[in-house]
Parts: sequence; structure tokens; C-alpha cells
Amino acid sequence: MPRANAVTIWISRLDRRRYAIAVGLCLGITGAAIGLLIAGLGPLLAMAALLGLLAGLYVITDARIALYGIVLIVLLLPFGIVPVKIAITPTLLDLAMGGFLLVYLCQWMTGRRGDIKLTAAHALIAVYLMWLALAFALGLRHAGPTSSTLRQFAETILSISLVFILVDLLRSPDMLRRLVLVILLAIGAQALLAVALYAAPDNLAETLLVRLSRIGYPAGGVIRYIEDNPALRERAIGTWVDPNALGGILATAAIIIAPQIASRKPVIRQRWLTLLIFLLVALALILTASRASFLALLAGLLAIAIVRYRRLLPLLLVAVLLFLVLPQTQDYLDRLVQAFQGADLATQMRLGEWKDSLNLIARYPLVGVGFTGTPDIDIYADVANMYLMMANQIGLTGLIIFLIAMGGVFVYGARAWSAAKARSDFAAIHLGFHAALIAGLVNAVADLYFFRLDFQSSITWFWLIVALCLASSRLAREMAR
Repeated sequence: MPRANAVTIWISRLDRRRYAIAVGLCLGITGAAIGLLIAGLGPLLAMAALLGLLAGLYVITDARIALYGIVLIVLLLPFGIVPVKIAITPTLLDLAMGGFLLVYLCQWMTGRRGDIKLTAAHALIAVYLMWLALAFALGLRHAGPTSSTLRQFAETILSISLVFILVDLLRSPDMLRRLVLVILLAIGAQALLAVALYAAPDNLAETLLVRLSRIGYPAGGVIRYIEDNPALRERAIGTWVDPNALGGILATAAIIIAPQIASRKPVIRQRWLTLLIFLLVALALILTASRASFLALLAGLLAIAIVRYRRLLPLLLVAVLLFLVLPQTQDYLDRLVQAFQGADLATQMRLGEWKDSLNLIARYPLVGVGFTGTPDIDIYADVANMYLMMANQIGLTGLIIFLIAMGGVFVYGARAWSAAKARSDFAAIHLGFHAALIAGLVNAVADLYFFRLDFQSSITWFWLIVALCLASSRLAREMAR
């Protein structure tokens, strides 16, 4: 007899007195737990904890819902942690990833999944994963790991492992369409929040953002300015703390959205709403003052226009001309020119980091220095260029493996393109994912957040895009059979 039926029969056989006592005990325990939550956390956080518990119970019923939870946390609360510390303090992303894996593994254990769908490109990503583990182990010669480093590295491995799970999980175009819709709405909400906080008085914006300190965000000094100089223009940060990290997320998400504007069958039927969200995301990106992200956005849009939607080329050209001549954009344009000339402080600091990184690579070219520390006091691994940072930490060998893996993703996608473009709705999704990966790789030339261990949400987002590229390519090839 199923356990649920046995419990139901047992409850039905209780007399009224025992039934009333049981109900009373349940209500009393629930009320006491809620009271303790309110006393310990306050009414607002207690309500958030209860809603989070209910959401968690709902999430573990369906792997797709769990995946949506990961996307929402990455885009809206990337640095949130559980406000109660038991033995460790897990992040909200940790809980979402754990719930997702639990549901996925349960599907295997209960026989709901009997085969796994992978692609040829997964072999290259597997080699990259193994090299990361080797580089981490070899780096222990230079410095011992901290608990934080161990946890962050494990989270990174888990984020990359999403590439294997999601390609197996996402087995229909409708699932991809729904995921694009979730991304579109979530990044639209983040962009709206970023613009609103930017427009608000600094004191009000700081007060609102400091309220997030209860879940792991900074308790002060959250407003950011160009070159960290309050005399210069403020930079939009939303709930991402760092404007450059937010810029990279906005650029890649905007590219996923962009093909939907020109698609005959967009995920949102109201095309004007898709366009509005895209413009809002683009505005928020400009307000971050992240030049690398702006160039990444242009690279992604150019790829989309050249490959499929050539009628967007004139619009893109008009947008660039307006950017060059409008008075409102001259400050931003001037900073772009300064970046290429190496004339501003931020660019000069980047160039200095790049020079120091080349010195490190010359000393440890093959396997790098690992993730736990550097062996020499005159070198450091962090550098505002993901590729140089990779070479620092996992060596030129690891960087080459990564680039080959990314090349494998694009080759696999290109071979699936002829099948994908036969369906106008699916073509926009397939192209959006691959153009977003291009944008992410361009953005990485001047930023490090898609590889830096303490920016787990950025790493998760990058590998989520890789997974979606492979999933859409595999589905396209299946539909062509």
C-alpha cells in the first residue's frame, strides 16, 4: 500500500478528540515556528523565509521550475545568502542549484529518465573540467586552500556541470521558449531596478540597497562612480553590486532578446513589449558605464544582423550614428575614445594589470599558479581580462583547452544552423544563444567576472548560455531528422 494512502487511512480512523488534538498540535507547532522566525529575523525577513520555503517545496516537484529558480536568482539576487547560519551559510544560488540537482537525480532514481542526451562538444568541456581540477590540485603547492576557496571552486565545477544536465533536460523547443521568456522577464525586472536606483537620490538608493545586507549584501558604500570618484558620474549597479559585472549580464541577456524583436513568432506576442524590454536593458547597460559590455552588445547585434536579420543592419547603423552625434552620449563616447587611447585611469590600470599578467605567464606558462594563491610576492592572478586570468591560474594549456571547447560549441551550432533556420521561431532562439556567447567572449577581453570564483552567478550565467547553445543545436539536429 502506498505510504500516502496509509497515512490518509490512519487519519480517517481517528476519533474526533484525537483528530482535534492532532490538528491543534500542528497549528501550535506552526505558530511557534512562525513566531520564532519573526522574533529572530523580523516580520519582513520572516515572511520572505516562509515564501522561500513554499517556493522551495514547489521547486522540488519539477526540474524545469527549479531551473527557472536558478535563472531568477542569478539575474535578480546574485549575491543573496540564507540569513540564518547553521553550520555554513549557503547562498540562495547554492540552494537553487541543490534543489535542481536533487530533482534531476530523483528522476533518474525513479526511472523517469532512462537515457542521457549529450553532444560531441561535451567531450571538450569534460577535458576542460578535468584540467581545472588538475590546475587546482597543482596550485596547492603554492598555498593552502581556505574554506571559502574550496566552496567557490566546487560551485564553479557545479556550474560548468550544468552544461551536461541542461542539454539532457531541455528536450523540446517549447521548453527553450519558456526559458527565454523567463530570462526576458527577469532581466527586464533587473534593468528596471537598475535604472530606478540610478535615477533615485543617492541617499535613497543607498538606503534601499543596504536593506539587502541581511542576506549578504554590503552594509554600506554600495553606490559606485566612474573610477570610484564621487566627483564623476554615478554607475548603475542594480542588485549586482559591481557595475561591470552587471554590464556583462545585461549585454548577453540583451542579445538573447534581440532576435525576438525581428522574429515572426517571438516568445511574447506583443512585439512592442519585447522591444521595450530590450531598450530598457540597453539603457541600463549604458548607465553602468561599462565600455567592455557596450562593445560586447554591439558585437552580438552585428553577429545577429549578419547571420540572419540583415534588415537590422540599417537600424544598427542609424543607432551608431545617433550615438556618435547626440549630446547625451558624448560623455560615454569620450570615455570609449579614452579607452582605445589608454588615456583614462581605469584603462591605464588595466594595461598595468595585463603587463603584470604577462610576467606571471612567463614564469608559469603551462599550468599557471592555481586558485589558492601565488608563489611569488611580486605577482598576482586577478586581472581585468578573463583570458589572461585563465592563463594565470590554469596556464596557457588550460586557456587553449577552453578556447577549443568554445570553438567546438560554435562548430556544433553552425552545423545545426541550416536545420534551426527552417523554423522562424526556433531560429531566433538558436541564434540568440550563440550571439550571446559571442558577446560574453568579447566582454571577457576587458573583464574577469565569468571566471572569477567569488562571482558565482556570473560564472553560472556564462555556462548556462553555453548549455543553451548546445541544447538548441541538438534539438535543431533532431528536428531535421
